[in-house]
Amino acid sequence: MKPLTPGLLSRIESVVWGSPAAAQSSLRMRGVRVARTVLILVRDLVDGQLTLRAMSLVYTTLLSIVPLLALSFSVLKAFGVHNQIQPMLLRFLEPLGDKGVEVSQNITEFIQRMNVGVLGAVGLALLLYTAISLMQKIEESLNFIWHIRRPRRLADRFSRYLSVLLVGPILVFAALGITATVMSIETVRGLLEIGVLGQAMKTLSGLTPYLLVIAAFTFVYVFIPNARVRFIPALIGGIAGGVAWQTAGWGFAVFVASSNQYAAIYSSLAILILFMIWLYLSWLILLFGASVAFYVQHPEYLYVSGGEPRLSNRMRERLALSAMSLVAGRFLAGERMPSLLDFTRLLGMPIHVLQTVLEALERRQLLLQSTDDPPLYLLARDPSRISVMQVLDTVRVAGEERFFSPEHLPAPPPVDEILERMRQGLESSVGGLTVRDLAAPAAERVVDASLTAAAPDAGG
Repeated sequence: MKPLTPGLLSRIESVVWGSPAAAQSSLRMRGVRVARTVLILVRDLVDGQLTLRAMSLVYTTLLSIVPLLALSFSVLKAFGVHNQIQPMLLRFLEPLGDKGVEVSQNITEFIQRMNVGVLGAVGLALLLYTAISLMQKIEESLNFIWHIRRPRRLADRFSRYLSVLLVGPILVFAALGITATVMSIETVRGLLEIGVLGQAMKTLSGLTPYLLVIAAFTFVYVFIPNARVRFIPALIGGIAGGVAWQTAGWGFAVFVASSNQYAAIYSSLAILILFMIWLYLSWLILLFGASVAFYVQHPEYLYVSGGEPRLSNRMRERLALSAMSLVAGRFLAGERMPSLLDFTRLLGMPIHVLQTVLEALERRQLLLQSTDDPPLYLLARDPSRISVMQVLDTVRVAGEERFFSPEHLPAPPPVDEILERMRQGLESSVGGLTVRDLAAPAAERVVDASLTAAAPDAGG
């Protein structure tokens, strides 16, 4: 087999990462997008950020698993289904084999010994905080994947976390109970005796573990991140994560059954080591599925270079003027003002790149955010009172801090002279233009369209 030549590698790179041609078929463009997504996912795994987040979640899980399950146990005990916690743990720890049974028994004993009633106010508060800290760490990890820098408000986070911790277990066991009740009905049992239906139900029962994990992953991807995650991308991420989790569980079970060295090396700590490894794989797979959902919803992040792109000065100026033109055009046309997702869709730029420019415009009070959900971007004042030079100066000085500004960077007189001449040239070129001039073509098109529509009525 011949190795790939540099020319072939260059051609493959050109096909995958080159600018898409307008004449390409939709099938080929989808294939290129899938290839980019796979390569980006591999790059993210190799980069190490997902693995670091997974390790952090393992540490938090070890601290909070008993308080977390104790809360669920207290809630489920009121409904008389608390005895189902150990079977659920056994199902999660099934890849550990016999050691999974021992771990689940130990955790269950810890939970049963924990008496919430004698903890007191301080102890109960610490119990809630330890359990909620895991949810907070999960949200931070998913927000990192979704490039969200602003967390939810404290009250919103608290209500969501308690919903997952208290209501989630009830819904899970209610769904399982309804399924068991339906399967026990004589009419349903009679239908299952029919060959085709029986075989279909047998196949469905074999797929049930996959479906439950996919549903759980999809719920996490939609509910936890501080972003509007569409259902289809979340479902695709849930399918990728669910299939990977079930497959990893099968492989890990084979690994545990075929290796006895861990017991010889680590002795009684072998159970803890294997438990931590399985927790790490589980969290890594959950974060991997979240990355799949993110790239499906935001294909603009599929670029070849690693890390977050840094805008050049020319790109900042172009993006700031385009954003102001878009906002002013909608303002003059009486249309709905854009949100951050509208900017992403219309300008084709990643969210964090847009946020860098939009936050700079907000700091200079050229744009404002509304109280809507999601927030809309509004002009801070009339577009005819916002000069183009103000917009350009805003992005030029963005990032300058108290100790990192031109005043603290000594430069020779010729350099200062050249920079001043450049500023004067730019001032003479665009000094008389305003943001209204940027939006004038769009506004004129709206006026022309309204005049055309009104012309027949006037003639009639």
